[in-house]
Amino acid sequence: MKQILFPTDFSEAANTAFIYALKFADSFNAELVILHVYDLPIVETPAMPETTAEIFDIVEMNQFESFRDELPKLHRIAESKNLGHVMMRNVLLYGDLVYNINKVCADENIDLVVMGTKGASGLKETFIGSVTASVIANVKVPVLGIPAEAEYQPIKSIAFTTQYKDKDNDSLKRALEIADRFGARVQCIYIKNPDDPSDLEEKINEWKVYYRGRNIDFFNIAGDHIEQTLLDFIENQHVGLLVMRTHKRGFFESLFHRSLTKKMAYHSKVPLLIYHED
Repeated sequence: MKQILFPTDFSEAANTAFIYALKFADSFNAELVILHVYDLPIVETPAMPETTAEIFDIVEMNQFESFRDELPKLHRIAESKNLGHVMMRNVLLYGDLVYNINKVCADENIDLVVMGTKGASGLKETFIGSVTASVIANVKVPVLGIPAEAEYQPIKSIAFTTQYKDKDNDSLKRALEIADRFGARVQCIYIKNPDDPSDLEEKINEWKVYYRGRNIDFFNIAGDHIEQTLLDFIENQHVGLLVMRTHKRGFFESLFHRSLTKKMAYHSKVPLLIYHED
C-alpha cells in the first residue's frame, strides 16, 4: 500500500476519518493524497455569459481560498498526533465526487480510500451514509469508512466476515497484512445458516491448515439473525475494524440500518473496510 486517498469536506466527521487515514499512511509508509471536490452553483435566471463566467470565477476562487485555509488545520491535527512526518499532497477538483475519486484513484494508483461517514437524512438513515454508500458501490478501490462517532483507538482486533469461498482469500490476506502492520489479530467469522454447503467443515479445516502460524482465529457461530449475531460478536471481541467483501449492495443498507438494534450506538463507532467482489 503506497497511496491512500482521503476525500474531505473539512467537517468534524472528515477530521475524525483523517486520523485513521494518517495512521494507515504511517503504518504502511504511504503517501496521503488529500482531495476536496466542489461543485459550481446552478444559475437558474438568465444571465449574460460574462456575468455567469464571473460568478463561476468567484466561486472557484472562494473554494481555492477555503481549501488553502483549511489545510493548515489538517497539518495541526497531524502534528498533535505525532504524525506530522506523514507525506501529504493536496488536490482540489471541480465536479462530481464519485467521478473525481475514480479519476484520482486511476491517475495516482490509489490503494485505499479513507473517508468519514454520516447517516443519510430522513427516514432511510444508514450507518455508512448515502455518500459513502455511493462511493463503495461505484469505486473499485477498497474503501475504509470511519463513523463520525469513532474515536481512534489502536486496532488490536479485526473482524473478517467470510463464507469460506476461495475468492474470499484475497481479501483475508489483505486483512492479515493490515493486522501485521498494526499488531492486531484477525477474527475470521462465519455465521451458520441452514443452507450451509455439505463440505463446509472440510473447507474450514483447509483454511486452518493454510493459515496456520498466522495471527488469526476462526469463529463459526449459529444465529437466527445475521446482523444481530455480528453486532454481538463485534462487542464481545472488542473489534476495532470490521472487514467485509461486497456481495450484494442491499445487504449493507439492511445491516447498518440504525433502527435495527439498540446496539447500533456501539456499532456505529467501528470503522468498516470494504473490499470489492472483483
